[in-house]
Formats: sequence, C-alpha cells, structure tokens
Amino acid sequence: MTNVKTALVIGSGVAGPVAAMALQRAGIEATVYEAHDGPADGVGAMLGLAPNGLNALSVIGADETVRSIGEPVSSMITQSWTGKRLAEFGDAAGPPILHVMWRADLYRALYDEAVRRGVRIEHGRRLTGATDTGESVTAVFADGTRASGDILIGADGIRSAIRSLIDPAAPQPRYTGLLGFGGWVTDTGLAGTGGAMHMIYGKRAFFSYKSYEDGRAGWFANLPRQHPMSAAEAQTVGAQGWLRVLREAFAGDRTPARAILERCDPADLLITGALEGMPPVPTWSRGRMVLIGDAAHATTPSSGQGASQAIESAVQLARCLRDLPVSEAFAAYERLRRPRVERIIATAARTNSDKAAGPIARVLRDLLMPVTMRLLARPEKMAWQFGYRIDWDALAAAPGRTEPQPVR
Repeated sequence: MTNVKTALVIGSGVAGPVAAMALQRAGIEATVYEAHDGPADGVGAMLGLAPNGLNALSVIGADETVRSIGEPVSSMITQSWTGKRLAEFGDAAGPPILHVMWRADLYRALYDEAVRRGVRIEHGRRLTGATDTGESVTAVFADGTRASGDILIGADGIRSAIRSLIDPAAPQPRYTGLLGFGGWVTDTGLAGTGGAMHMIYGKRAFFSYKSYEDGRAGWFANLPRQHPMSAAEAQTVGAQGWLRVLREAFAGDRTPARAILERCDPADLLITGALEGMPPVPTWSRGRMVLIGDAAHATTPSSGQGASQAIESAVQLARCLRDLPVSEAFAAYERLRRPRVERIIATAARTNSDKAAGPIARVLRDLLMPVTMRLLARPEKMAWQFGYRIDWDALAAAPGRTEPQPVR
C-alpha cells in the first residue's frame, strides 16, 4: 500500500490536471502549480486525441467531457503531391479512430473539470528549486513561496525544470527539421470530407486538413527547414509573410492545399515555430520526484499521440502510487510506460523523415507507402497503439513481479 497522502504537481497543461484527478481517485490530494499568471487559453494548434487517450480518460470519468469538444475522424487518407491516394487508414463510415480538437479547447476542458472536482490550481508559481528530505519534498518558487508534499510530479512540459533537477545531465529537446503552422478557414469553397482527414505529402511541405459541409476547414502544415526557429523568431516573420511562404511551398501541387491557404485570413494563422521532440530520457525519477508527459517522453505532433501518451502516463502513475511505496511505484510506472512511449516516439521520427523527404526519397516514399500501409496500417497491426487500456482495478505490481498486461 502507498504511504503517499499529498502531491505537488508542477504544470497545468494536459498531464497536470489529469494527474491531479487520477491521484484524487487514488486517495491522494494533489495541488497543481503553474508558472504562468493565468490559464493558457488560446494557446496551441490542432491535435488528435486517439482512442487510447479517451480510454485513459474514461478511468477517471473525464472522457465524455473531452469527447464533446472534438470532431470525430473515422479515416485518414494519405495523398501525394499529385493528388494520388497512397493509402487509407480506417473506414470513413466506421467508428472514430481519433477526435481532432484545438489544444486550447482540450486544455480548458481538463482544467475546468479538475477545478470542478476540487483540485486546487495555483498560478504565478514558477519553480526554481526543490529539496527532497527522503520523507517529503519542498518546492521553491520564484516569488519566494514554498510548498511541501509527499512527492513532486514534473508535468512541466518539454523544457521541464524538474527533469534537470532529477538529472542535470538530462537531454534537451531535439529539432525535427520541421516548422509548424495551423489555422481555420471559414469558407474553403470545397466539399466536406465527411469523416475523413486528408494527409498530403507535398513536393516541398506536408499539409493536412478536414473540411465540413458548411465550407469550413481546419488545417495544419509542416514546412521543412534546416535550421530551427523559436516561436518568437517565427512570429517576427508575420502571418502574411508565412502565408506567402506556405502558398509558394504548395504552388506546384495538385491538391487543395494552395486553395485553402489562399482563403486563410492572416488573423487565423497559428505560428508554432520549430517542432521538437525528446530523445530517450534516461532518468524519469529520483527520490520523491518523478516526470510525466512531455517532461519524460515528448513525441512530435507527427505521432498523433502526444496528448494521449501524457494522459496515459498520468493515470498509470496514480495507479502505481495507490498500490506501492514511492520507490517501487516510480519503478513500476516507468516499467509500464517506457517501452510503449519510446516505440511511439520512434514511429513518429520515421513520419517526420517522410515529411521532410528530398526529391529521390519522395519518389521512393510514394512508391512504397501504399505497400507499407497495406501491411502495417491494419486494425490488428495498430491495436497495440489505439487499443491500449489501463486496468485501474488491477493492483499495480512491484518491479520483478508479473502484472496483467493492458487489454489490446
């Protein structure tokens, strides 16, 4: 049984509120501390929440809250720059394979649900240090305040301060070679895509969109660039400047990408900047401090699993802390999570390479992708990813003991 009664959760993004709610269900009181002065409304691009992410949210009864803000997608259609259909995953008439939504909407839904359940979220609390006594942890904040709890959970994102406290030699985020953009168009002049989302590997960039019967469309684009740009640096180019660059990137493609971009209002362009991921993080925990979400295993947007993996890890950590002493709980949590998230990160890295393919690699990609997708993108082949379920009612096993495997 656990000896943890209180937890400090650093970061109020996706993982933080989910961890607090899951810990609450496990009988552990969690307080969330956020560096920014207020909620991060309006921040973030379009993302997909996969069935496994919703499965994890169902453990804490938050799946319907999130499902209601997303648009169901039943299939993903991959196309080349010529408009040729390369492959399709899922069935446009079948059940959703993901729900697409804006990160800001997901953030707000989880934040509000946590607050509704009595989770305390304190803003303006930027962590500067932490002291682990072996019996408790005290967090030190930039405003001079302190807070103590039995454990400290780093849910503070890809540039985690907690990761560096746990391991000063921890790796830093790695640039993928892609810049990210997204937006919303109110009148595309296109027919609706129904339950399908289109993924276009263009000559010079990647473009994805989903259009609706009323002419609206949500889209995102990945633009290869040798050198990274921070979000602040990318913002200096301006929305009109980037729209010119993006329209030119898709000018020779026989797809709807250029037409959608032509109708995009600069005010509706979201400039993300460099897309980053994390190499494997060797150390997820030390003493009474532990990492979850992007702090431990940031994957790139190409995986379509970033939010879902953060949610899974938050729930699994709470389950392990419910059943085991701290050191055993942290070890069991990492044993359950590391192989899965690193497999997903590796898969996303291959997708990033396809998006940034040069002329020869592009030809090979377009020739091989239909064969590869027929072999690998079948429901039974993808069940390890989308069919993952956490058995909350099963006791978490200490390292070295056998635990029932997640339902596939």
